[in-house]
Amino acid sequence: MNKPTQPSAFSRRALIKTLGMGGLASSMGLLAGMPPARAAELENTSRGMAPLKITRVRAIATAPQNNIELIVVKVETNEPGLYGLGCATFRQRAHSVVVAVNKYLDDFCRGKDPDRIEDIWQTAYVNSYWRNGPVLNNALSGLDQALWDIKAKRANMPLYQLLGGKCRFAIDCYAHASGNSTEELVDSAQRHIDNGFRHVRIQLGGYGAAGIAPQPAFKAAGFGQAKDNYMNQYLYMKSVPEIFEAVRKACGDEVELLHDIHERLPPRDAFRLVMALEPYRPFFIEDPFAPEDMGYFKLLRQKTAVPIAMGELFNNPHEWVEPMSQRLFDFIRIHISQIGGITPAMKVARLAEWFNIRTAWHGPGDVSPVGHAANAHIDFAIWNFGIQESVNFNEQTREVFPGAPYVENGFMYVNEAPGLGVDIDEKAAAKYPIREKANNDWTQLRKNDGTPVRP
Repeated sequence: MNKPTQPSAFSRRALIKTLGMGGLASSMGLLAGMPPARAAELENTSRGMAPLKITRVRAIATAPQNNIELIVVKVETNEPGLYGLGCATFRQRAHSVVVAVNKYLDDFCRGKDPDRIEDIWQTAYVNSYWRNGPVLNNALSGLDQALWDIKAKRANMPLYQLLGGKCRFAIDCYAHASGNSTEELVDSAQRHIDNGFRHVRIQLGGYGAAGIAPQPAFKAAGFGQAKDNYMNQYLYMKSVPEIFEAVRKACGDEVELLHDIHERLPPRDAFRLVMALEPYRPFFIEDPFAPEDMGYFKLLRQKTAVPIAMGELFNNPHEWVEPMSQRLFDFIRIHISQIGGITPAMKVARLAEWFNIRTAWHGPGDVSPVGHAANAHIDFAIWNFGIQESVNFNEQTREVFPGAPYVENGFMYVNEAPGLGVDIDEKAAAKYPIREKANNDWTQLRKNDGTPVRP
């Protein structure tokens, strides 16, 4: 894949010139002894600039990638041309996030100093009194990422430098292999391996092998909606060890294989499936239990050595602190916009390091290129990186988001421009408006008798 061109950024020469007078004042000791806030104001004044302030926070909604709703937050400042971008995508409630950003965060942030990221995060987090909800957390995440983007642009360096610098040359990723038959799945996995991926997630049909079973009784009875999908639990549990065996036989032992149960099984059946997969040495099995069933992880740990990834649905810190401290899983798989952005994600990563837990940030197609860049910048900087979910952006998405991350030979790279390295072409974004109708159907999965299956 051709590397994307870098978006426009402040030139190093212009930055040095701009900082010159402030640096001179500091070197002469003129700011010594002053309160820090006043010193910062005077330093800005010496550069002929007003103190940096947020002037507007707004949401940009676009859907260039297969009609997937993407929400990006743009934080504008009183410094001409200086703004930040952050991902606030919550596809199932996209319009609600837009309202939360435009009607609440904008008013909350105007006039604030964008350099004070921790202060803004903490006060915005409790500003609605009730917190940890996905709508408000996604809105907050977009704001937080945009503030980090601004700070790194002002420093004239890629964000990962502010987070500690590179700990690896590139971000190792896993690809998604799927098919409606074992043969299709094996072919899909081999194509990814041939393209350089060393890690491949394998899924037969949809989650829970949905879409490959005969028509269920609830359909014949006219129960539910026509678009509701069907999960045959027996077929699913039988098929997963079979596909692991088939891919291992066809593709060898060196490739790392992953699988996502996606909370589709009752806990006891999840136990049986995970234990049955141990001979195939999975890299990890994702989400064996729903968040409602966290108590089962301790027993699972006693039964098997299969590595476990968990956390995609977490949005409350209390959901991950205790199981991580008890070493109940091996990979923390949180969705960075679900928990509120880069600020809390770095705290999670540092906490995980103490318990030898690695990161595997959630990175599906319904995360904007800005969000994928945020994932990658953190991946570069932390020691306990594990793996990153890969994504392929189409031409329309790269048109809307110049400087988007890219994947070569199974590794993800970021644009080395200051900040997150991703820009947005708002005229191009407007060509791909999001749907007015909500996306409400992807989780509608039922058992044979029509009982809903939780994701």
